[in-house]
Amino acid sequence: MRRAFKFRAYPTRPQEERAARLLADHCDLYNAALEERREAWRTRHVAVSYGMQSAQLGDIRRTDPQGQGRHSFTAQQQTLRRLNVVFTAFYARTTKGKAGYPRFKPYHRFNQVRFVAGDGAKWTPTPPGRWARAAFQAVGSVKVRQHRPVPGAVKTLQLKREHRRWYVIVTADTAAVPLPPSGRSVGVDLGIARFLTTSEGEVIPNPRFLTAAADAIAGLQRRKERARRGSGNRRRLRRALAKEWRKVRNRRSDFHHKTARALVDSCDVIALENLNTAAMTRRPAPKPDPDHIGAFLPNSATAKAGLNKSILDAGWAQFTNILAAKAESAGRRTVFVNPVGTSIDCYLCGRKCIRPRRDIVTCPIHGQIDADINGARNIAARAGLGSGQASVA
Repeated sequence: MRRAFKFRAYPTRPQEERAARLLADHCDLYNAALEERREAWRTRHVAVSYGMQSAQLGDIRRTDPQGQGRHSFTAQQQTLRRLNVVFTAFYARTTKGKAGYPRFKPYHRFNQVRFVAGDGAKWTPTPPGRWARAAFQAVGSVKVRQHRPVPGAVKTLQLKREHRRWYVIVTADTAAVPLPPSGRSVGVDLGIARFLTTSEGEVIPNPRFLTAAADAIAGLQRRKERARRGSGNRRRLRRALAKEWRKVRNRRSDFHHKTARALVDSCDVIALENLNTAAMTRRPAPKPDPDHIGAFLPNSATAKAGLNKSILDAGWAQFTNILAAKAESAGRRTVFVNPVGTSIDCYLCGRKCIRPRRDIVTCPIHGQIDADINGARNIAARAGLGSGQASVA
């Protein structure tokens, strides 16, 4: 399996300037390739492929030896592949309806370049008490704080900028290290009031990191909007705002990693709902008023916006991806089941329940049941793990 390891990098000032130039040159290549695809389709209705653009790299490098010619050929191919992935996703969206066309990247939004290990980039792991090193063509050998070992064969290295910080992402092919069997299998229900509920009755509360930081973020955002554009004060406020968002993201990621690790260490099989969070957080469609042309009927968009914000704050998609990756590396099994009806069907008899409150469902036969535990046991039953009621009794 392939794993990625993210480490903080500490380039010198000249290295940082060369790294910024590297990102700018790759941004120019990305935008030029995008413009070629747009013009070919607009004028001749011809689709340009990755192979056609990759074949032009040799001529581009010869005509611009001090620009594109200074950089790694395979890294430039990775940038063209990145654009191709964007177009592949765009074509897939067009089959489902209206889709936004890929946009040009400004310099401040093009923040990463990928290298193939051994071709324009080299990874030197850290000896005891020393810095690790990541060498990139046209940048140099950068110091890296390697806080954990990188097992397996290194395949790619990625130089990434996050505001004023730099990171190196090392991707390696590693073998799974199976954990000893635990004899425990659970169904997991993800929610908002409670982040996670298992079929055995274990509850993990939702920390709501964005809600906790909302006041600080809103205050900085108001101050930034009042600051004069281009001023030093506005730049400082933008950095402070980015720092607050980074703290929210890091806290959420840390919580997800630790929660997933605890589940993987203690369970052989973990069943979850196959949730489509992108569709769940989509804005409701407007409802035209048939009696008044140009007017619209209420569509509960405000209430839906609050629900969408809570779902995105919980980060269900990120958590399930982290959980699945950790389970695969530990030799555990994750099972994704159809989520339809898991919250409203009684796990004991299968009858439809009513939900008088958010935390309770009422079965016509078995009475009131905790809604989250009911959902977790339905998930476990659909995955073939049993309802989990024996371990709770």
